[in-house]
Amino acid sequence: MIETRLLHYFLAVAREQNITKAAQTLFISQSTLSKQMMDLEKQLGTQLFIRGKRKVTLTEDGVFFRSRAREIMKLLENTETALHTDTKNLNGDIFIGCGETVAMDSIAGLMAEFHQQYPDVKFHTYSGDADAVIERIDKGLCDMGLLLGPVRQEKYDYLNLHQKDIYGLLMPADCRLAAQDTINIDQLKSLPMILADQTFYGHQDLDWFGEDALNVVATYNLIYNATFLVEHGIGYALCFDRLVNTNGRRLIFRPISPELSVGLYIVTKKYQVFSPAAREFYERLKESSRQARANSLSDPSAI
Repeated sequence: MIETRLLHYFLAVAREQNITKAAQTLFISQSTLSKQMMDLEKQLGTQLFIRGKRKVTLTEDGVFFRSRAREIMKLLENTETALHTDTKNLNGDIFIGCGETVAMDSIAGLMAEFHQQYPDVKFHTYSGDADAVIERIDKGLCDMGLLLGPVRQEKYDYLNLHQKDIYGLLMPADCRLAAQDTINIDQLKSLPMILADQTFYGHQDLDWFGEDALNVVATYNLIYNATFLVEHGIGYALCFDRLVNTNGRRLIFRPISPELSVGLYIVTKKYQVFSPAAREFYERLKESSRQARANSLSDPSAI
């Protein structure tokens, strides 16, 4: 089993790209560090470094190992912080993965209230598509994820936020469809479409569009770069309302009719063991969910 000390040494060398400089930052001798890295390569059975006269660079295996070493060290740091947290005076870190959704606005409001009560708690957000967020949850690098869907797999728990994101079409402001207040779903079938990658990974519902296949000319994982494809006339992007600020740009957003929408969920690993800070914040999310559900029952049009 690899000692965490060796991971720390390896990451220092990878960062400094020089054995001597890395040894200085670690306060050990150059010869000791050099031997430790050779022993690590022997233990792993692969070469991690290409050693030049003045610089060391990572091999392909070295790049892979650096990624894993960072994850391991971060997980150890998070665990140590959680174990030292005083539940009466919460501190530590909460890691949240987030898909692209305006629901992050309400989550940020809860975070602000929580931070006001527990100023020593730090929030860390990671933005990515569903697969990237799920991967970080699986590895223990995120306590929870804010996702659309939900991604129905038995190894996860899902907290329904009783909110929804509404689909629409992002288009050039000077196109003929911009004169319409809404875009009929059947009109999409005749357009060059730019869709999110996750549409094809089972996270969204292509059955909305019937048996006729859409003309997909491009895909995206986060909407920002797709906006430039739309501005340059490559296609029309199917995306969520309020994600793109069209002010000052040659873009306009129109909702789909009849409405296309998806629910929003907080996803966690089943039997997740939270740090005290993450557990308390998750309870706040549950309470917010209960309030949103009560509001939706009294006013069904709100959801």
